[in-house]
Amino acid sequence: MIKTPFQEDLQSLINRHSRENASNTPDHILALFMLECLEAFEQAIQQRETWYGRDPRPSVVEVA
Repeated sequence: MIKTPFQEDLQSLINRHSRENASNTPDHILALFMLECLEAFEQAIQQRETWYGRDPRPSVVEVA
């Protein structure tokens, strides 16, 4: 599996704050888990929007 820049950043952040210590789980495994949770959440949101008959595509909000 090729790591994305976001996954590498997340892994580095987990390591920098020693968040892997409490679970005794390598930081790359935690980063992958968190990415997969985010992807599952995004899919659930799209399914919810479809259920309510709304456009499931992400909206774009422009900040002035």
